[in-house]
Amino acid sequence: MAKQVPTSRLARGTKLGAVAASSVLRTQRTRLSMRGRSEAVRARMAEESMIRTTEQVVMVLGTMKGVAMKLGQMMSVLDLDLVPENHRERFQKRLAVLRNAAPTVSFESMRRVIEEDFGESLERLFAEFEPEPIAAASIGQVYRAKLHDGRVVAVKVQYPGIDVAVRADLKNLTMFRKVLQSAMPWVTPAVLDELRLNMESELDYQAEAATQLQIAELYAGHPFIAVPRSMPELSTTRVLVSEYLPGKSFEEIRELPQDERDRVGEIIYRFYVGSLFTFNEFCGDPHPGNVLLVEDGRVGFLDFGLFNRMDPEHVRFETICLRAAAEDRAEDLRDLMVQRGVIDSPEEIGAEEALEYVLSASEWCLVDEELTITPELASGAFLLAVDPRASEFTGMKQQNLPPEHLFSRRADFLTFGMLGQLRATANWHRVAREWLYDEAPVTELGEIHHRWLTATRPPNTVRRKKSGADRAAQPAPPKSRPTGRTRRERTES
Repeated sequence: MAKQVPTSRLARGTKLGAVAASSVLRTQRTRLSMRGRSEAVRARMAEESMIRTTEQVVMVLGTMKGVAMKLGQMMSVLDLDLVPENHRERFQKRLAVLRNAAPTVSFESMRRVIEEDFGESLERLFAEFEPEPIAAASIGQVYRAKLHDGRVVAVKVQYPGIDVAVRADLKNLTMFRKVLQSAMPWVTPAVLDELRLNMESELDYQAEAATQLQIAELYAGHPFIAVPRSMPELSTTRVLVSEYLPGKSFEEIRELPQDERDRVGEIIYRFYVGSLFTFNEFCGDPHPGNVLLVEDGRVGFLDFGLFNRMDPEHVRFETICLRAAAEDRAEDLRDLMVQRGVIDSPEEIGAEEALEYVLSASEWCLVDEELTITPELASGAFLLAVDPRASEFTGMKQQNLPPEHLFSRRADFLTFGMLGQLRATANWHRVAREWLYDEAPVTELGEIHHRWLTATRPPNTVRRKKSGADRAAQPAPPKSRPTGRTRRERTES
């Protein structure tokens, strides 16, 4: 029998509580049994204990759906050095369950959601409706169906009671933050606040359908980006109908030759990061389950429940800061961050720490050289920036990043994580210079993209004009950073 999603705070809290109790007991037992053992044995026992705890947390997150599953999806993308390298492949397989979880809610339950929202029978709404879901999301399942006019569509349906479950998750994740940090130390109050602010918006599929249609129209006719058109007139709060877009899954993309993975990687980077600087808006939920490779070579992007439109001034601030970091202008960067309120304790943060902190997270796209993104590189940057266990940048981690920037940085990290999963190679800085410095593209994809922009957009939306504030904040951009080496490597040499 298919399981139902637990919705009461007590039921869902009990699951986390059980993990907490077993984790504490396991740690105590392990410590006691360590007495008199060699360092190697103790290290192995501690490693095994941590792995069991982490795997148990992963399984709990997978069964809870909602916010907990969202955290699990983030965790699976970033490959957060949670376990030693020799165990990582096995652990990643467990994490993959969170990305492509097998359905646990019966079709009859999901059918009732559709019929309740529309007030019609499934047969009157659709000519055909396949009962086996084709994908699972954090708050729903996706089915393939056919409309009476012959169009094949994807139908995303919320799990019954998921709205209650999401709100319970938000409360429980705060309550059990310390427990979750045993496996996910980056679950900071700021991360929880960001999820709390944005997660509930995912519950409104009608609003998501309207957003998806706008994005589909924005990218209509694009040569290598595909966004399926949604159908708001056929969507409700709990049901979203859109064009069906078939294609290879992310796991299949990972098996492609290097040059094809590099191409997909650049497209992912342009869509998830470049759109912020080009259109002042971006999708805040980059993860493998939302990407597929269409037969004609385009990369398809799905799921727009977490979508953000930023004030152009906020986007300009991020641009100026990244330029300052790329050019090693530490004092300018610190001054910008103090003025913006990113650094609210100026007496505690020096210019070098501010620069090193930004570079630790973003140097991969600021260094002018070809770079292969690995899971270790992506997770290492993320952990340096947010993990309280890392001793680096203690002062910066205590500052309060304004929420509008927290959301964009999260999207940047998750995109970085996806590129790591692909092990994609590019000169990411040369791609980024298109939007950081308004330079002409140097890649084939960049040239194709800019021809499309020029043909479909008014001139002032293709290249953003630099304001007086932009010019005053930084000198004329150099052609590249002084050297391809990191600051740490330059210092050591």
